[in-house]
Amino acid sequence: MKPIFKRILLKLSGEALQENKNERGISSNSLISISNEIKSVWELGCEIALVVGGGNIYRGSERDKEVIETVTADYMGMLATVINGLALQNALEKLGLETRVQSAFEMRQFCEPYIRRRAIRHLEKGRIVIFVGGTGNPYFTTDTAAALKAVEIKAEVILKATKVDGVYSADPLKYPNAKRYKNLSYLEIIQSQLKIMDATAISMCMENKIPIIVFNLFKKGNLKKIVIGKGVKTIISEKGGLNEK
Repeated sequence: MKPIFKRILLKLSGEALQENKNERGISSNSLISISNEIKSVWELGCEIALVVGGGNIYRGSERDKEVIETVTADYMGMLATVINGLALQNALEKLGLETRVQSAFEMRQFCEPYIRRRAIRHLEKGRIVIFVGGTGNPYFTTDTAAALKAVEIKAEVILKATKVDGVYSADPLKYPNAKRYKNLSYLEIIQSQLKIMDATAISMCMENKIPIIVFNLFKKGNLKKIVIGKGVKTIISEKGGLNEK
């Protein structure tokens, strides 16, 4: 089996590291499962970069706005991504993979600072690079960070990991009759206000012609299927049409 992508950027939400959505923190079972999925793709020869969120530890939208202002909440969220990145690094290295964690802000004791050329060199050497700290600035999501990093490292695709197998007309967990889209254009995502990634991230991908594939990370072997061009997913690119399954 040969991958159809040489260099990928995998976007993980912080919630992907939770076993139970009602319990904050990092699940060992989730870490092991995700790490095994990543290893299966690395073994195909893919160069892999990760961007991870922090919602499993701290979600700024749920704060008491009278106590914690937006900028401070965003900084706290950035720190949460560092915790998740270090956990992923440890889990991946226990599987024998070589990794580097690069932060958008300086944290010398824990990880490298983000340097674009160094990140690309790590990827070329077969190391998995984990980007943490978002963009390093408040008011930007980790989705935007993923789009930005994908552009900077010249990733061929962003793989957006979710708990459902693509983009639906409604929440399939609540509405069983919701229809899955096979293809969507960037403009259709923005105009339909589908909450897949924020508009800034979508616009950046559109400008740089980076496709986004939305898929279910939690089906065993699914990540590998996506990378070899199979599996159930929604592809977001210049080509659209709201084609439904």
